[in-house]
Amino acid sequence: MAHLLGAEALHLEFPTKVVFDGISLGVDEGDRIGIVGRNGDGKSSLMAMLAGRLEPDSGRVTVRSGVTVGVLDQADTLDDALTVAQSVVGDRAEHDWAGDSRTRDVIAGLLGDIPWDGPVAGLSGGQRRRVALAALLTGDHDVIFLDEPTNHLDVEAIAWLAEHLKRRWPASQGGMLVVTHDRWFLDEVCTRTWEVHDRIVDPFEGGYAAYILQRVERDRQAASIEQRRQNLARKELAWLRRGAPARTAKPKFRIDAANALIADVPEIRDKTELQSLAVSRLGKDVVDLLDASVAYPSPDGGPAREVLHPVEWRIAPGERTGILGVNGAGKSTLLGLVSGDVLPTGGTVKRGKTVKVATLTQRLDELEQHLADPVRVVIAGLRTTYSFGSGSKSQDLTPGQLLERMGFSSAQLSTPVKDLSGGQKRRLQLLLILLEQPNVLILDEPTNDLDTDMLAAMEDLLDSWPGTLLVVSHDRYFLERVTDQQYAILGGHLRHLPGGVDEYLRLRTREREAPVAGSASGSGAAAAPGLGGAELRAAQKEVSALERRLQKLEFQIAKARTALAEHDQSDYAGIGAEMTRIGELEKERDGVEERWFELTEQLG
Repeated sequence: MAHLLGAEALHLEFPTKVVFDGISLGVDEGDRIGIVGRNGDGKSSLMAMLAGRLEPDSGRVTVRSGVTVGVLDQADTLDDALTVAQSVVGDRAEHDWAGDSRTRDVIAGLLGDIPWDGPVAGLSGGQRRRVALAALLTGDHDVIFLDEPTNHLDVEAIAWLAEHLKRRWPASQGGMLVVTHDRWFLDEVCTRTWEVHDRIVDPFEGGYAAYILQRVERDRQAASIEQRRQNLARKELAWLRRGAPARTAKPKFRIDAANALIADVPEIRDKTELQSLAVSRLGKDVVDLLDASVAYPSPDGGPAREVLHPVEWRIAPGERTGILGVNGAGKSTLLGLVSGDVLPTGGTVKRGKTVKVATLTQRLDELEQHLADPVRVVIAGLRTTYSFGSGSKSQDLTPGQLLERMGFSSAQLSTPVKDLSGGQKRRLQLLLILLEQPNVLILDEPTNDLDTDMLAAMEDLLDSWPGTLLVVSHDRYFLERVTDQQYAILGGHLRHLPGGVDEYLRLRTREREAPVAGSASGSGAAAAPGLGGAELRAAQKEVSALERRLQKLEFQIAKARTALAEHDQSDYAGIGAEMTRIGELEKERDGVEERWFELTEQLG
């Protein structure tokens, strides 16, 4: 396999820390490398040295003659004086870039809702990120370096990016290195993993799931003193094997070794115990949204715009639900109805008498009054103990023990809050909220600024939290890991997703293609008018029946796929019959979904 670039005896030292000490490694044609490790251990510095953006103190980086390199920086580097078009394609003539299929694909995949000739200066952070990514991907590079490419991207954009990278080059060509905390993305696009820790870089075969298995084996064989880290990795491996079997079916992932390692690992959450404890703390009534709708006044004085159509959602004690939807779909409005920060303009919201809602926002509001205080002073004024876990596993932890569990060292207890890193502030914010002992917890993009190990620690903490959990996150892995079910807001309606994020992406694709299909048919018909009276009730009843049928079909499909994976691989006839059955179920599901879309469009 042809060599693209390499590093020999790299040494990098900052005034207070040696980052790397004599590391040597290389990138070959076909390599898709994910770089993982704790924040501050040097992931971005390693990539910057390999990309030629940072000079090592000693050692050298060599690049094969003729190899071109492209870099997506973590920081925003766009020129506000340019338009979007100039930022992406530069001075290339329109017939030049428009005739290139890759450029058209990138523009369609990332910039569909961004004005092509509009100024960069007026874009949001997420839009700027997509423009910078598009500018890189429209180029013809042999090696690309991506530093946190999924920051500010939603679930759809992340899925598009993963698919683009998988087919950007033939399997034995090109090279990619990516630093990201998005574990689903790592597993989807990477064939190798580099773990940066303790001044060295450890290479592993495969993506994130395979890396976790090999790390557990390494720690076990070396009798690692980092027992806590090993336990978290074992628990996460159990999730990867039980919760997402498709990932572990990749080549070089040793299924038998994985099964042996997790044979004595219990389920990640004891749902029965947690729900029982949640009922004792909450009662049977949590929050009920009864035909609740929200409309906002039009800025031009026209009719009010209804963001959420009548929603019926009875939230159960101990429920763990993820909420999906594009930006502006109404996710924050929906959660505001639950928390009481938003009042319905139609219908009602009922709350149980014992309900205590807390929200982990993206703004770090809880830390504002503590910025000048050391961490130990902040936690000294809180509860002396925190009841953690459920049933026989229940234990009382001090705030200091909880901080340790969330990755804080004893030395960091003397650090003023304002001097903490973004990830440390995020973890302290969660701790302050948990110590208030809420019984309904809302997490709004909680994974920002956290590395993969700290995400695992947060997930471990939430596994034993006995309350109702509602999560909005673009981090697909985290969302699927900490919740038991997912809903989406589509066209102002709340829709259950028995098939999880995959079903959401499929529904969004159909939603986008529906207008195109309508116009292609030549009908030119306007959207069906709203229904009324008996027709309205009949349509609503059919929508409910369709959603129940979809849920049943998704369950049958998932069960059939699991059976197929466990089927005797030498039984070709049996495998063929199972695949035919799955195809028939999927065809029926697609038909039910189409009817669901027709009705929800009529319902407005």
